[in-house]
Amino acid sequence: MLSAKVGFCRKTKIFISHLHGDHLFGLLGLMQTMAMLNRKKPLQIYGPKGIREFIKGGMHTTTFGDCYIVQVFEVESGLVCQEKEYKVYAAWGDHAIPNLAYAFVEEPRSGKFFPEKALALGIPQGQLWSKLQHAETIKLANGKTVKSEEVTGPPRRGRKIVYSGDTRPSKAVEELAADADLLIHECTFDDELKERAVEDSHSIASQAATIAKNAKVKKLVLTHISARYKDSTALLEQAKKTFLNVTVAEDFMEIKVPYSD
Repeated sequence: MLSAKVGFCRKTKIFISHLHGDHLFGLLGLMQTMAMLNRKKPLQIYGPKGIREFIKGGMHTTTFGDCYIVQVFEVESGLVCQEKEYKVYAAWGDHAIPNLAYAFVEEPRSGKFFPEKALALGIPQGQLWSKLQHAETIKLANGKTVKSEEVTGPPRRGRKIVYSGDTRPSKAVEELAADADLLIHECTFDDELKERAVEDSHSIASQAATIAKNAKVKKLVLTHISARYKDSTALLEQAKKTFLNVTVAEDFMEIKVPYSD
């Protein structure tokens, strides 16, 4: 996060998929760094049952001291977080212990603004146009009321990003990922280790690709690759046999997620 120049003190929510160490143990160190950097904003942390006890015990043992407010939410499947701009949904995956997949879903945006319609209604360019573009109703000097939908098209779909956490192929995760712009799905092993994946509650390349295909997502990113693979080319090629728009996650990778329209 330091190398990527990601701020430690900005508005932040953290979503924990499950309570295995490789997905959890870095959390207390991150929280301590935030405290050392004099964070003031509250920190919201979401995760399955047990996350509150883990954080409470860690903060007590390491003596964080008086710093920022930490809010912990133990959640299950369904709507777990709602803000003005977006919602976050969760679904249970299929792992050795309870694992939550998460979907970040933006609220619909205002429809396309048509300047010619605004001018025809006698609306001067400027602040009133801006209000109409943000779905507000305005009142003109002559007392006439104009609604946003009179000068804009239908609402436009927001973006949807889904993260699987650790899981075998899961119908619940597939349904959560339906029509996502981006699916980040675990792919611990290649197709030759299918039996090992079943034993360890993980997915292979072709299974992650099948989830993406069935869910009709736009892009798939494979992550959680086993350290046994010094080169992930084989996993990528196996996935591409089922789903073409796929890549393998790397540190510092940036992915632009455009609006569907």
